[in-house]
Amino acid sequence: MVTFPNAKINIGLYITEKRADGFHNLESCFYPVGWCDILEILPAETLSFRSTGLDIPGNPESNLCLKAYHLLKQDFDIPSVSIHLHKVVPIGAGMGGGSADCAFTIKTLNELFLLHLSTQQMENYARKLGSDCAFFIQNRPQYCFGKGDEFANITVDLSGKYIVLVNPNIHISTAEAYSGVKPLKNEIDLQEVLQKPVNDWKDLVKNDFEKHLLPKYPAIENIKNQLYELGAAYASMTGSGSTVFGIFDEEIDTKTQFEKYSIWQGKLS
Repeated sequence: MVTFPNAKINIGLYITEKRADGFHNLESCFYPVGWCDILEILPAETLSFRSTGLDIPGNPESNLCLKAYHLLKQDFDIPSVSIHLHKVVPIGAGMGGGSADCAFTIKTLNELFLLHLSTQQMENYARKLGSDCAFFIQNRPQYCFGKGDEFANITVDLSGKYIVLVNPNIHISTAEAYSGVKPLKNEIDLQEVLQKPVNDWKDLVKNDFEKHLLPKYPAIENIKNQLYELGAAYASMTGSGSTVFGIFDEEIDTKTQFEKYSIWQGKLS
């Protein structure tokens, strides 16, 4: 079975509190986008995992796809599988690519072996593997809070808008991103503000990581400024960086822009 785990963007990201367990509470709107990996899972005689495309750092045995398999294997008598992940979404880029791979593995195993897991059950498994993972089970725009693994409905419809995602090939670890953040209570009602037209978001909707990461990595700030110069209604770094996105009313020509970087653009649904 072949699936296409997609990335997400954060529209607004507020770090509101340091938790007793060492994590942080946050508020954000997670919105799925079409930049995708390719994941193939097939029944096999022995369990195997391989990756192609972008190089994935670390031990392959610790890959979230394998962790998802082992987690379900604890509760279900599922057979061995062959997992092939073709990595396209940049790593350490604030788009949740690894989390999506994890969630899609859970969904694929559920379908492949008729486990009859509910959405809530799949989300609960995903929560054990990473803060962003559970979002990709439903994979639709949601207001996210807690560690980023609790959700509420949000009425944000960007269908018909165009998005440009630019990754400057800078890897920012979660530890580095959070080391410069001072948690503060969010002074705006993000759910309410996102009901306003996209053009109004520029001065209202912030990503708390930008304050200390943009001065450290001027390329990220330059990309954001370029997207506004190209006519973006709203532009922001997503997640803990380093990818920057711009939302446009119509498709733009980026052939001569951002030549040194990884770029994806498409229509939002």
